[in-house]
Amino acid sequence: MGDVKRFSKLLKPEKTALLIIDIQERILPVINNHQLIVDNTLKLIKGFKVLGLPIYFTEQYPKGLGPTTNSIAEELGDLKPFDKMSFSCSGAGDLFEEFKKKNLSQIVISGIEAHVCVQQTVLDLVENNFQVNLAADAVSSRKEKDYQTAVDRMRNHGAEITTTESILFELLNVCGTPQFKEISKLVK
Repeated sequence: MGDVKRFSKLLKPEKTALLIIDIQERILPVINNHQLIVDNTLKLIKGFKVLGLPIYFTEQYPKGLGPTTNSIAEELGDLKPFDKMSFSCSGAGDLFEEFKKKNLSQIVISGIEAHVCVQQTVLDLVENNFQVNLAADAVSSRKEKDYQTAVDRMRNHGAEITTTESILFELLNVCGTPQFKEISKLVK
């Protein structure tokens, strides 16, 4: 493996960004547990906003798959998507370069589909020395077997597999703050 970058095991707010991959109108209805994926992605977005952390999102071939689903798009406000034709977000313009330029080395992932765009993005991020934290309860595929196989593969190749709530509390680090109170309300 050679020259592998070492990271803190814990997420550090100053190094962390959220990347939402392709949660789009036309594919979402056929995704397993799609409402859970939307709900947990909304929790991540709201939590990252409370913490003042950067959020990015992509759209795969929006002409064919439509825009990001409305509830997520509304919560993202004025943020603009990184459009892509490649399955991996490495092909979404200068997204990876922006992470590097802003010294963001810990990337939290939510999105669909786990075994295609999410998996290829995660593998590319790991290959490019990013620490990936996959919110397993904010990622899915049409078929459960594809999801499970992809999560196992991503774990085997270095992705941290975790959950929405775990990510948010890890970024908080301490209780008793105004941010803690806001995020506690989000996860209930």
